Amino acid sequence: MSSLLVSMMTIVGVASADVTFVKTTDGSTFKLDPALFDTPAAKEFLATGKNSYVGNAEAEAKGKKLFGLYSCTQCHGGDAKGQVGPGLVGPTFRYPKDATNKGMFETLWYGTNGGMGGKGLGIMDATDPTNGLKVDELLKVIAWVRTQGKGLTGNE
Repeated sequence: MSSLLVSMMTIVGVASADVTFVKTTDGSTFKLDPALFDTPAAKEFLATGKNSYVGNAEAEAKGKKLFGLYSCTQCHGGDAKGQVGPGLVGPTFRYPKDATNKGMFETLWYGTNGGMGGKGLGIMDATDPTNGLKVDELLKVIAWVRTQGKGLTGNE
């Protein structure tokens, strides 16, 4: 329903309040090119900070695959509960903002201080602007990570 509303707002040109993204590394704000929000789920995320892929089994399965392809398992383990790097499922997070999907997105897009490098498109590899996760892909990874915890959807 909310995806439909965002789509309708886009079609009729109604301005919506986009979320403000904050880097986990230094607390500064950042903007992403609106063209990166190229799916209904990504557009909804930009408008609301909510991840509509949470609870979507197909999207979560794709997120699990991307989690492995981008070697997230090397630090966070195959179940995202931590290995060399911290667990991503809570209830305690290294970065409390990661309890929300918006906060986890910000952490994953730009990375952390002294820890993980950013995985966002154009951030992951400064020499290749096409390298890294797209917004829609990152939302799927986050949706899968939420399946590994108990009860926290990040959309609360």
